[in-house]
Amino acid sequence: METVNRKLIRPSLNEIKEQISPPRRPAVQTQKKPVPPDQTNAENFYYVKQMQAKTPMVFVLRDGETLHGVIEWYDKCCLKVNREGEPNILIYKPAIKYMYKEA
Repeated sequence: METVNRKLIRPSLNEIKEQISPPRRPAVQTQKKPVPPDQTNAENFYYVKQMQAKTPMVFVLRDGETLHGVIEWYDKCCLKVNREGEPNILIYKPAIKYMYKEA
């Protein structure tokens, strides 16, 4: 008998691993909730609504004083209030403790 020089052909270990389990995909990222906006404009909407309706309002200041009047205009830091029988007044927003509609 003649001996034949045979070479064994074996796949590499990496090839076997790839056949057994498919390559892992990076985890699918779920869509994150969008970041809420810095401003909701709810305050501006409220002021515009009260100005258009000329709603009588009561403003309670931090020192306990109450003022009655209608909002004429507003900006980033203050409100102008028209008062009946008294001079109009400019109120800084930080001075307001809370406000509500006059019943």
